[in-house]
Amino acid sequence: MERFLIDALVARALAEDLSYGDATTDLVVAQDIRAVGHLMAHETLVITGIEVFEAVFQMLDPEVRFEVYHHTGQTAKSGEQIACVFSNARVLLKGERTALNFMQRLSGIATLTRRYVEAVSGTSAKITDTRKTTPGLRALEKEAVRVGGGSNHRAHLGEMILIKDNHIALSGGIGQAMASVRAQMTKSCRIEVEITHEAQIQEALDCGCEIIMLDNMNLASIEKAVSRIRAQSPATRIEVSGGVRLENVAEIARCGVDFISVGALTHSAPAVDLSLDVLSV
Repeated sequence: MERFLIDALVARALAEDLSYGDATTDLVVAQDIRAVGHLMAHETLVITGIEVFEAVFQMLDPEVRFEVYHHTGQTAKSGEQIACVFSNARVLLKGERTALNFMQRLSGIATLTRRYVEAVSGTSAKITDTRKTTPGLRALEKEAVRVGGGSNHRAHLGEMILIKDNHIALSGGIGQAMASVRAQMTKSCRIEVEITHEAQIQEALDCGCEIIMLDNMNLASIEKAVSRIRAQSPATRIEVSGGVRLENVAEIARCGVDFISVGALTHSAPAVDLSLDVLSV
């Protein structure tokens, strides 16, 4: 993600805490104290967001100094030190929560993604994200998915054609929706159709879409759909969405699907347990 975009996000986040100053720190901590903050992991996690963590303190102190021991994409175990940040004590206290909020959230997404990716290891299925992201943080959260080993589905509504259930209902059916797309599309891009029951499979195949999304189907229905699609159109890619959990993702992957999209990667990933322990030097 471009640095100017990170800086814009950081500036807004810092404003939430500091628009009216830091009443406690300014009254309790002497102005001239130098300090070091030790960024510590308190669980096993996949690290991402270091550059945003650094940007928070750089915005408060252009001369801040960092030592990074575990980098983006690496795994840190509980009790391990990820980085140190050296600055004025007031700067560290004022930036601590904002920096941790970003890094705990992003590392949580990367960590959860890694678990899903490991669960489908040995199959042909790829784990992908969705647009169910925190408003304003999509680029960072999708990058965290990539760090965890997952793939990005689409970044925005203009990236591909994805005909979902509401499009189908409003246009009169899959065939009508696809006909409208092909008649008006001005640039080449992928076309995907979402189906929610087996009766829609043939219509989707007849339209020649590149990807068929099986939405909220049970395992038996997924197996039947995959067998039918592979028999009639081997080149058509198959995605599964809805109802995917760590407990069942391996079973879904073994059905022979190409993609498994998981909204939970970004909308429900728990923040990882990190702390910034600040000591005077």
